[in-house]
Amino acid sequence: MPSDRPTTPDDPALHQPASPDPRKAAPVSNPYPNLLSPLDLGFTTLRNRVVMGSMHTGLEDRTRDVPKLAAYFAERARGGVGLIVTGGYAPNRTGWLLPLGADLITKSQAAKHRTITDAVHAEGGKIALQILHAGRYSYQPLSVSASSIKAPINPFRPRALTGRGVESTIDDYVRCALLAQSAGYDGVEIMGGEGYLVNQFLAARTNKRRDKWGGSAENRRRLAVEVVRRTRAAVGPNFVILFRLSMADLVENGQTWDEIVSLARELETVGTTILNTDIGWHESRVPTIVTSVPRAAFADFTARLAREVTIPVCASNRINMPETAEEILEGGAVQLISMARPMLADPEWVRKTAADRGDEINTCIACNQACLDHAFVNKPVSCLLNPRAARETELVLSPTRRAKNVAVVGAGPAGLSAALNLAERGHRVELFEAGEEIGGQFGIARRIPGKEEFAETIRYYTRRLELVGVKVHLGTRVTARELLDGGHDEVVLATGVTPRIPAIPGIDHPSVLSYAELVREGRPVGAKVAVIGAGGIGVDVSEYLTHDASPTLDLAEWNREWGVTHDESAPGALTEPRTEPSPREVFLLQRKAGQIGKSLGKTSGWVHRAALKKKGVEQISGVNYERIDDDGLHITFGDKRERPRTLAVDNVVICAGQEPVRDLAAELEAAGMTTHVIGGADVAAELDAKRAIEQGTRLAASL
Repeated sequence: MPSDRPTTPDDPALHQPASPDPRKAAPVSNPYPNLLSPLDLGFTTLRNRVVMGSMHTGLEDRTRDVPKLAAYFAERARGGVGLIVTGGYAPNRTGWLLPLGADLITKSQAAKHRTITDAVHAEGGKIALQILHAGRYSYQPLSVSASSIKAPINPFRPRALTGRGVESTIDDYVRCALLAQSAGYDGVEIMGGEGYLVNQFLAARTNKRRDKWGGSAENRRRLAVEVVRRTRAAVGPNFVILFRLSMADLVENGQTWDEIVSLARELETVGTTILNTDIGWHESRVPTIVTSVPRAAFADFTARLAREVTIPVCASNRINMPETAEEILEGGAVQLISMARPMLADPEWVRKTAADRGDEINTCIACNQACLDHAFVNKPVSCLLNPRAARETELVLSPTRRAKNVAVVGAGPAGLSAALNLAERGHRVELFEAGEEIGGQFGIARRIPGKEEFAETIRYYTRRLELVGVKVHLGTRVTARELLDGGHDEVVLATGVTPRIPAIPGIDHPSVLSYAELVREGRPVGAKVAVIGAGGIGVDVSEYLTHDASPTLDLAEWNREWGVTHDESAPGALTEPRTEPSPREVFLLQRKAGQIGKSLGKTSGWVHRAALKKKGVEQISGVNYERIDDDGLHITFGDKRERPRTLAVDNVVICAGQEPVRDLAAELEAAGMTTHVIGGADVAAELDAKRAIEQGTRLAASL
């Protein structure tokens, strides 16, 4: 059981003070009465309704990283989260996500987890260990499942568990829960969704058994029910058991709504404390976590389920701001809100919410670039917006011992990150931006349909720069001489990029415009448009062109486009997708052969490609650009320039890469000024906000 007198590991990162509130305002009344109210579970109380949902960081997989994991969780507990759920730990070796992946199967392992639980308890938080058996998603040849059916995203075919194997697996779940209890965890979460083992038993799609663990819906849910029943008997009444319940499988032959409700009621009967929401399988062709998914897109599923049981039910997926969370709770059925990635982006999310400082929250934009995209290629997880996430012991932003006068030139992601972190450390910072607004490439991204969330990052930096006293000079194209005469100790050049204009005959034709002119300046285009360059910018521009001006993330329209339904008889909550036609004909072209969008993120690339296909965008690879004239864009294919074709387009949009802007560097360095070049000004091959923000943060930590 959890210790009554937790100790804190001797790690300075755990004791770093939270960012001070520079405002000395009087205490505010509770702005979010539902979200911030305690939840009495009978045997224990959560201090608020905020759950930090499970997210695998990679730190779970190696014992040597336990101190880092403790620091990571402790910072979120210090930030006010009511309940933390760890990344997934397998209950046995067949359940590993990866070979030698995270598991909890021995007493010696459990003893090491005390460092984590003690750290969280010292900060007033509670923490549950997630038990996750990957089933057929286990990336190893020893994988098992309900039936021997290979997953489309895994090369290994699983072995079907025997009846004895099922019983043994249940025993392993119980043992894992007992070990978690001995390690000081306040509870466990049984992962029963996302297409993992328990979900594989629940769905007819993957369970073709004819014994007592398959066939009827009642038999298919027997594994889930028995895992909870036997776990509750083993751990006793005063231990939290969450069950991560798939409320919409979003795959063919998934569970029906009646089956999900029946399972929820049985889980309540056998001792589940909290039902948490899970949406979709990893193999689903419906996006559930990317930025184009509307906020709280699946909260209605949770609310409907919550009305069928009496235990607390937790909403999840694309909830990133307190207003959204409070609105869900105001309905009265849902009692908890789970957020994983928002706690990566801002560990002080709850603290800021409670102080009515929502304008200071570093809002998760669901880009996935440093979190889930990393997780799915076995790289350590962090956060594009907050590079300190899961690096708390490594990337320490402590107060400076000697304040410097620092000029930062350029208010894109790199410059903003550097300026804010330098000022928060105590340096005196001036920020110069040639444009009339901050944000750089984020200012373009926020205008792309489905990327409206990027405006939240601009809002965050605008507010924080104001509060920490950075002097911001907009509309100021500062010269090297002005910087040299400005009394600065050091200069940070984050001057970004300019679109690269390829040497195509006719490139100066009136029909041609850059992506910045199209998106940022709002230049009009005709009914037929060719996009040259199919990297991230080219894909974004194609999305922009296939939507009407100023779109909003309308949930009903999004459900129609991706075929999500609330029809209770529809297995997997799927129906036939219906997409609004594009307002114009779009051609997306690239020089290199092969699939377009291959360089896009693992978790988002397929969504972009599918969206463009739905809108009828013609994607053309292996192209030679011959010329642009009044007839349109002339192209050929291959080394021999065969199969000439003329695209009779009204406009050609150039998205053919960028060139770095670093004209000031040579003069500053020649004059002896200490100069740091970061972001696109450093490397402009492909826009990379993740690298830019991390560069700015690491530079600030080093000065």
